[in-house]
Amino acid sequence: MGRTYFITGIGTEVGKTIVSAIVTEALEADYWKPVQAGDLDHSDSHKVRKLVSNSQSVFHENAYALNTPMSPHAAAEIDGIKIGISEIKRPETSRDLVIEGAGGLLVPLNDKETIADLIHKKDVVILVSRHYLGSINHTLLSIEALRNRGFEKIALIFNGQEHPTTEKAIRDHSNIPVIGRLEEEPYFDEMVVKEYAEKFRTRLCEI
Repeated sequence: MGRTYFITGIGTEVGKTIVSAIVTEALEADYWKPVQAGDLDHSDSHKVRKLVSNSQSVFHENAYALNTPMSPHAAAEIDGIKIGISEIKRPETSRDLVIEGAGGLLVPLNDKETIADLIHKKDVVILVSRHYLGSINHTLLSIEALRNRGFEKIALIFNGQEHPTTEKAIRDHSNIPVIGRLEEEPYFDEMVVKEYAEKFRTRLCEI
């Protein structure tokens, strides 16, 4: 059995899907997005599949594909269903598995459970931190939430132009490994993803 890498972020639109593609490519892993809310014809699974160029990765179907681009619990309500954690079963694979969350850690799935409840203790949790005013606080709160839940294998990927003081503050206060940083690229295609995959591969395997 391979390892599972759970990709989460400090909020929405911070770069989880691009990072998921890079990690999938780097490890020739399988990819799975348990809950997709909205944009079903151009979903995160579609985007990652388009960005990954190796021939080994398998792209598994969503456990829930919801029609409205909202928090999963709200999108499910509009669709007239209720998300059940017991219905979200991880795909079986002998390869590494990349799981992409939705929004941040405490995004609700239903009345009681959140995205964080999908993470297993043995998973490698990769937190994507995009630079913006307030991102230090959001990053450190996310790390604290992970640690409070007993997760030990946590690593960071920064996204955006280098902010040395921000990155130093996060490193100093969190003391968790940093895999690397995504630059403000003009675009991401298969070749750009492959370049980052080669750059991050060793660090991903060391966590």
